Amino acid sequence: MKRPLRTTLTAAAVTVASIALAAPAWAHVEVSGTDATQGGYGVLTFRVPSESDTASTTDLVVTLPDDQPIISVDTQPKPGWTATVTRKKLTTPQKDDDGNEITDYISTVEWKAVNPQAGIPPNQFDMFNISAGPLPKEAMISLPAVQTYSDGKVVHWDEKAAMGQPEPEHPAPMLMLSAGGDEATRAPAATPTPVASAAPSASAASTTSGSPAWPGITALVVAVVAVLLGIVNLVLVRRRSS
Repeated sequence: MKRPLRTTLTAAAVTVASIALAAPAWAHVEVSGTDATQGGYGVLTFRVPSESDTASTTDLVVTLPDDQPIISVDTQPKPGWTATVTRKKLTTPQKDDDGNEITDYISTVEWKAVNPQAGIPPNQFDMFNISAGPLPKEAMISLPAVQTYSDGKVVHWDEKAAMGQPEPEHPAPMLMLSAGGDEATRAPAATPTPVASAAPSASAASTTSGSPAWPGITALVVAVVAVLLGIVNLVLVRRRSS
C-alpha cells in the first residue's frame, strides 16, 4: 500500500503548488502596457483586486508623473463607472519634440462606481484601461494608485521597493516601457473597442468582475487532474490486492 499512498501525497503536493502559483496574481494593484513605448503612446491596463472579504472597491485614483508629463489620456468606457481626467498646470512650461509649448498635463485619472453594486465585489478583480502619451522616455515608471472600498477603507499603493529589500506591503504599480521608434512617438495607439455602454445588473457586474485569470484556471485544472489520477491509481491497486 506504500505506492498508492505515495501517489496520493504527490497529487496533494501538486494541488498545493498549483494554488500557491495562482495566488500572487490577485495580490496588488498592477499596471501593464503591451504596446507602451518610451516616448510613444500605448494602452495601459490597471488590474485592481478587491482584497476584502466584506467590501467592494468603489473608487480608484491613478497619479501620472509630473517630471515627464503625459499630455494626452483617453479613458475606455466602463459600464457602471465614471472616469474623470484631471489636468494640472506645469510650474515651468516645457517643449515637446516638435517644439510646441506644453503648459499643462494629465495629473490624475479617477474611476468611480456609480453605486456600491457596480463596484468590484469582495475577493474579485477588474480591469481599467486608458490610452496615453507621449509616455516618459524611461524603461520603467511608477504610477501610484489610491483604492477606496465601500466600507470607507482607503489603501495607498505608493510604496517603492528598495534594492535588495523585500517587496513592500503596498507597492506602487510599475509600468515597463519598451524602446520605440520615431513612428511610435508620433502615432497614438488605438483605444480598445469599448464594451456595451448599458449599465449591467448587479449579478452581471459580479460575473464580469469575477472572471478568473486564465493562469489560475489552468493551475486548478492541473490540480484536479492530478488528484483524480491518484484516486484511480489507489482503487486499481486495492482491487489487484484483493
